[in-house]
Amino acid sequence: MTLLECNGCGSRDQKPMSCGHRNCNRCQNTDTSQWLARQSQMLLPVEYFIVTFTLPAQLRTLAWQNQRTVYDLLFRIASDTLKEFGANPKNMDADLGMTCVLHTHSRRLDYHPHVHFVVPGGGINTRRNEWRKLKGNYLFNGKNLATVFRAKLLKALDEHKLLSPTLKVTVPKEWVVNCKHVGKGLTALKYLSRYLYRGVISDKNILSSRQGQVTFAYINSETGKTDTRTLSGEDFLWLVLKHVLPKRFRRSRDYGFLHSNAKKRLFLVQLLLNVIISPIKAIIRPVFKCRACGESMKHIAFRFMKPT
Repeated sequence: MTLLECNGCGSRDQKPMSCGHRNCNRCQNTDTSQWLARQSQMLLPVEYFIVTFTLPAQLRTLAWQNQRTVYDLLFRIASDTLKEFGANPKNMDADLGMTCVLHTHSRRLDYHPHVHFVVPGGGINTRRNEWRKLKGNYLFNGKNLATVFRAKLLKALDEHKLLSPTLKVTVPKEWVVNCKHVGKGLTALKYLSRYLYRGVISDKNILSSRQGQVTFAYINSETGKTDTRTLSGEDFLWLVLKHVLPKRFRRSRDYGFLHSNAKKRLFLVQLLLNVIISPIKAIIRPVFKCRACGESMKHIAFRFMKPT
């Protein structure tokens, strides 16, 4: 525990110490802010799109049993599909830049692996060394993306010997890929950062924990209204633990001219588009407020609890 003392009235309080785990629903707020600040520096004055690639329900058990392999394939195949569409002369005929984040949960916290790509509406034509800006608010056809994504992913799963003939028969022919115009990119990045370095549920959404039953709130994706779900404590913990990623697995990745190895290319694009790059401001960690007078509190000691 952390012992605190108010700078104003002198009253004392104690708070639990941060565990620092990336799946904790209380920690990692600073890391999230730092990631958002870094990504904001790469924003361009163009229209942005969110492209979401989803695994069908028939493959979710396979994904759960082979998380590292399937998640890596999900990243690679989805990004390759977008690159292929972007390089098509009928589209932009350009190399795209993309920021991708893996989510493994639905709003009800069910296991539902999918990847979100934030894609700026433009790319670099390497043959002519020029910037190609997308005209209008339409990027790619979602059904066409889904068709190519399905074929590539099934082939990759087959090559890794993960797709049995029985499972292959049950896989639906139509998959879901959603390509949505979101205006400027900052809104999309804030959405993706919500669960990037934190757990899949916040404390405020846990409504009660009584008599072994946990009730939490979520937004119903069909009605847009707030619903509740009640589970036993064991089932709730298992629901949360399903979304703990493999050790050292990166949930967020950049591709194309947004990749860390392409900083020079991104700088040239920003220079061409007259982007003013502001220096990253130091992230100030939030301070605890006194319950009595509202003044800030300082750390005075740490108390380590013995295990019982």
